[in-house]
Amino acid sequence: MRFSAAVLRSYQGPFAVEEVVLGAGPDEGEVLVEIAGCGMCRTDLAVRRSGGRSPLPAVLGHEGSGVVVETGGPDTGLGVGDHVVLSFDSCGHCRSCLAAAPAYCDSFAPLNLFGGREEKAARFTDAAGGALAPRWFGQSSFARYAVVPARNAVRVDPALPLELLGPLGCGFLTGAGAVLNSFGAGPGDTVAVLGAGRWAWPR
Repeated sequence: MRFSAAVLRSYQGPFAVEEVVLGAGPDEGEVLVEIAGCGMCRTDLAVRRSGGRSPLPAVLGHEGSGVVVETGGPDTGLGVGDHVVLSFDSCGHCRSCLAAAPAYCDSFAPLNLFGGREEKAARFTDAAGGALAPRWFGQSSFARYAVVPARNAVRVDPALPLELLGPLGCGFLTGAGAVLNSFGAGPGDTVAVLGAGRWAWPR
């Protein structure tokens, strides 16, 4: 399967839209998503200042939204045609994950920032067959398609504007966590939100 993606090849270089190749579809517990929109997060840009810890070349993007086009078996909890928002990856079996707090997963950094899951990493290459880094934040959604663990895909109402929902997977989660958990804001409190924007993958 060949499709376009924004590839970052060096820590000093620009993103460049290239053809990439997905050599195999979703494995058990995964889904293939056609991306409808994706936010541009500061974390994606911060890879340039990662001191080489985030492997390149890579397809970044971790605020994706789209439509499930294939599932890796019946146990994903998702079906073809479902509209989903994609978020970060987590192991699913550490103490935090089992306590419904995957943001504090013991494997958060290696899974999302410093390499991703190694299983079938070679299935994602550039057009010349060169390896691309395993999934960024479990999705690599700066692309037409993404193979993601079903645990970081959340079904949403198909009546909502799917191309605008990607930032729910990171930006809005982070902002809500800051307001509700760190600031302790509650009903009736007044808060100010500064800075907002969106970017949608061109169709």
